[in-house]
Amino acid sequence: MSGFDLLVRGARVVDGTGNPWFRADVAVRGDRLAAVAPPGRIDASACRQVVDAGERVLCPGFIDIQSHAILPLMRDGRCLSKVTQGVTTEIMGEAWTPAPQGGLIDDPMSRTMFALDVERSWLERMREWRRFGDWLRAMEVSGVSPNVGSFLGGGTLRSYGKGMSMGPADAGELATMRRVLEEAMEDGAFGVSYALVYPPDAYVDTPELIEVCRAMAAYGGVYITHLRSESGGIFEALDEAFTIGREADVPVEIYHLKVSHPAHWWRMASVIDRIERAREGGLDVTADMYPYPASGTGLSAILPTWTAEGGQLYERLRDPAVRSRVRAQLEGLEPHDGMGLETDGGPQGVMPVGFKRPEHQPYVGKRLSEIAELRGQDWIETVLDLLVAEGQRISTIYFSMTERNLRRQVVQPWLTFSTDAGGFDPAWAKPLGPYHPRAYGTYPRVLRKYVREERLLTLEEAIRKMTSAVANRLSLRDRGVLREGAFADLVLLDPDEIADRATFDDPHQLSVGVHDVWVNGERVLRGGEHTGATPGRFVKGPGAA
Repeated sequence: MSGFDLLVRGARVVDGTGNPWFRADVAVRGDRLAAVAPPGRIDASACRQVVDAGERVLCPGFIDIQSHAILPLMRDGRCLSKVTQGVTTEIMGEAWTPAPQGGLIDDPMSRTMFALDVERSWLERMREWRRFGDWLRAMEVSGVSPNVGSFLGGGTLRSYGKGMSMGPADAGELATMRRVLEEAMEDGAFGVSYALVYPPDAYVDTPELIEVCRAMAAYGGVYITHLRSESGGIFEALDEAFTIGREADVPVEIYHLKVSHPAHWWRMASVIDRIERAREGGLDVTADMYPYPASGTGLSAILPTWTAEGGQLYERLRDPAVRSRVRAQLEGLEPHDGMGLETDGGPQGVMPVGFKRPEHQPYVGKRLSEIAELRGQDWIETVLDLLVAEGQRISTIYFSMTERNLRRQVVQPWLTFSTDAGGFDPAWAKPLGPYHPRAYGTYPRVLRKYVREERLLTLEEAIRKMTSAVANRLSLRDRGVLREGAFADLVLLDPDEIADRATFDDPHQLSVGVHDVWVNGERVLRGGEHTGATPGRFVKGPGAA
């Protein structure tokens, strides 16, 4: 065996399948794994680069099925906080994608873009992305370190056909959405993604979801969903997801499986049982999770979803009659479909962190109850006034789950890991304010906490849940495994050292223990330091033309 570009010698190989580790030499030629051989069988003198693994583990690169790297990659293609975790493929698209543009979609320029210092050149290009694949090809051409792929955002699809209007789509609007989805599947989308708690996704009813999903069934698409409820209505939300999968004849993936609010934590055992019974009945349903007892989304998610109709949320919240109706619904006097306070401790379990206005900076990292007290208001008035003043969603952390349920979840064989976050560099991200630590620590946290410390998972099983299990869900048959012929997305890590450092109080800290990372055979991390390489490619679903 000779003529290789890279030889990783004497590694403890965890191949991504769940098989026990084995000692091997692994060789790479170009962008593919060319040989996996017993130690000493490959002539090192004939290899352009040799890395001695020692007692480190060599495994496939991690695939994040719920990445929010769209905007961060426009800011910084290195994706530092993800690559240093071992992530080599970012799968994006929960609810929103920046393409296709057209139909009834508003102008793409937004305050969120400028908050991340996204270059105006990206915004100008975005206006020209008429097909789903345009933006991912643009990412590849501009240079990104990880591979990039995506689901078509269901909110984008709905906005394209119906704007921000409530109510069911008519026949013409539905035909438009089916056409756009079919084009996206041909471009390489993995399926369609809805976040059914956020407008306009929340305005979509079950029959519309079924009809949309039928349009992608022939392309091998997956219906991936943030459930319509993750607390008291989670059983009904699961039933809806199962119905869509069965009626449309598509696989179902549940984003960041969780049960929020202490009054409903008991439901997790039943949630797991219901998913297992659905699988036993022939439905291809799986889920993913992040290993933290707190979620992260906008402060605006508390509100009833009707407040965002027509894209007029912040203007509408200035109306006293609207505020009175919102108060009645948040106080439980009237039913509503917003998230409300699904936290442990009510407003004490809510930590807004994404303030932009200078006068609100003293509130960063404080609990909503503290902010309300400082302002001499109750929590509802505080939420409404802050949203109006900021004119943006206000990134917020919600302490709503229990560690006991996380332990129940991680051992389920059909459950994988995801970050629900983008990739950041502390150098430019820290001045933007706090962020959920999952952006920096998800995968190392699993390997530290649930493998090394609590021994709930073997190393091999945890890595399977980060690699081949995700690749299989996406029909990426030549990634997520360490075998000859597969793409050379590789991670060399120390299983005794790997650990997350990011916390809720100090989130902008890179993880440790991942020493080297290769994407498509090119080294992007050497000795824990980013090389600056950007070999990432546009990875596509099974329906790609």
